[in-house]
Amino acid sequence: MIQTKPFHIIPTKFPSSIQSPPFHRNFPSPARTKSPRAISISAPNHTHIEEIIDDSVAAFWDYQFLFVSQRSETTEPITLRVVDGAVPQDFPSGTYYLTGPGLFTDDHGSTVHPLDGHGYLRSFNIDGVTGEVKFMAKYVKTEAQMEEHDPDTDTWRFTYRGPFSVLKSGKKVGNTKVMKNVANTCVLKWGGRLLCLWEGGSPYEIESATLDTIGRFNMIGEGNLTVSDGNNSRDIWDLAAGLLRPILYGTFKMPAKRLLSHYKMDIKNNRLLTMSCNAEDMLLPRSNFTFYEYDESFKLVQKQEFNIPDHLMLHDWAFTDTHYILFANRIKLDIMGAIGAVCGLTPMISALTVNPSKSTSPIYLLPRNPDKPFTQRDWREPLQAPAQMWLLHVGNAFEAIDESGNLAIRIHACSCSYQWFNFQRMFGYDWQSGRLDPSIMNVQENESLPHLVEVSINLDSNGSSKNCSVETLNQWSKPADFPIINPKYSGRKNKYVYSATSSGSRRTLPHFPFDTVVKLDVSENSNLTWSVDARRFIGEPIFIPKGSEEDDGYLLVVEYAVAIQRCYLVILDPRKIGQANAVVAKLEVPRHLNFPLGFHGFWSDKDLN
Repeated sequence: MIQTKPFHIIPTKFPSSIQSPPFHRNFPSPARTKSPRAISISAPNHTHIEEIIDDSVAAFWDYQFLFVSQRSETTEPITLRVVDGAVPQDFPSGTYYLTGPGLFTDDHGSTVHPLDGHGYLRSFNIDGVTGEVKFMAKYVKTEAQMEEHDPDTDTWRFTYRGPFSVLKSGKKVGNTKVMKNVANTCVLKWGGRLLCLWEGGSPYEIESATLDTIGRFNMIGEGNLTVSDGNNSRDIWDLAAGLLRPILYGTFKMPAKRLLSHYKMDIKNNRLLTMSCNAEDMLLPRSNFTFYEYDESFKLVQKQEFNIPDHLMLHDWAFTDTHYILFANRIKLDIMGAIGAVCGLTPMISALTVNPSKSTSPIYLLPRNPDKPFTQRDWREPLQAPAQMWLLHVGNAFEAIDESGNLAIRIHACSCSYQWFNFQRMFGYDWQSGRLDPSIMNVQENESLPHLVEVSINLDSNGSSKNCSVETLNQWSKPADFPIINPKYSGRKNKYVYSATSSGSRRTLPHFPFDTVVKLDVSENSNLTWSVDARRFIGEPIFIPKGSEEDDGYLLVVEYAVAIQRCYLVILDPRKIGQANAVVAKLEVPRHLNFPLGFHGFWSDKDLN
């Protein structure tokens, strides 16, 4: 168990005007009220909350409102009101899709971890000619969503546990409905298909104009996979896998191959890259990773599988022209946690824990071109980075080969420490109480928190390691995540990295949620920032290219004004980050459609819509 020293943030007594945490409540549905209103956190006589309670209490409630459920959906596109600036006429017309969880609590006393919240897809259709932005939002109608939601009464009853949660009502003990595919993590448009992805199953296809759900899209063919029964096992772990498969696939309904939600786009070769792992490998000290490459028509053009003799948990990864790059986030089986998970007494994820037994971080360089590998180096032998890090998200990776055949690889990413990362308490969720505790995300050990890094790898022409190092990117030491670049530079040497980060100005929320966008110039080693006002937060930024220069374009980011319960789409000029006039336009989402924190988004040009 991770040992931290969280500061006290939950008050022992709340003002009478503030009741149960908003995490347990929902925005009213239009079907149940004539005048939908968001929840108010105003004190009596409209006195501002900060005038009667200290910052720690306000911070607690601000954090709850960042994850408040939203039950309302749109039936028709809604034109957003511009509250600052104007959408520029040279803005490339297209649609920004943002997915994430939308519902955290049902009508029968159960709450779920944010990662188990039903996928809520938002779209911002931007017309650069007229300056109009039209907004839509709908739930992804997954199998679990349709079972747990009654559209006639607009009520919810959670029947799936989900990997990170337990139920307070319904069947708890012995509940094998774990794989709650909520399609809430990433969104992608490729080959004419709009997809919402999740970490543990097939993506769901969405009709882009209406956001209506079409159904599952079996992009890796897991339904037709033939698996060994263990009779011809090569070793003991093959035998164990053969014994586990009927339980995992049959009893717990896990897909044979678990598609990772993070994908990569090889702009140079116009390919989509995805990766999956075997379900049983979550419980075994080995990992099978399969890589898939698709052309622009979604035709599978390459497939490779690699068996790595280590117990790993990956969320994101990197690629270059010659390699797939895996950062070995090492895990191990927790026997007591597994017993509780199988019985339904604890979250399923409690069967796993991080494994900080190595002081270094293994990095696997897997040959991307099997017919023409860069070297004959044994890919089963990882490089060892001289730092213990848990990788969260990758911004970019690129490589260069010199005249002597030496290979230099650079990766810009976000990582944290094994001491900070905790499967059961991500986002501060306490599965026993069903509440969110922001202190978990704001521990005082700053160096252990998510931060930006540059990983440098140098190999000689024979594939031998000459150097493998990890440094803080641009010396930006503040907590940060969601590193992104101009997508046209994916797989190429980039000069700029953009990321969500924290200003550190909030005494009781110094590290998370984020309130700042930072622009890092890695060639000049300079950093510039733009921040929202007090008691407002931001999500993942996204870069919209416009011209030929790397920072010629626009940044989109959602601002969550939790104190007044509003969401805004903010358009920033990347070249003016650090200046007072960085905001190009700011558009307001109607209050009754105010939504919780989103995860990952995707920009689709008008020509691709």
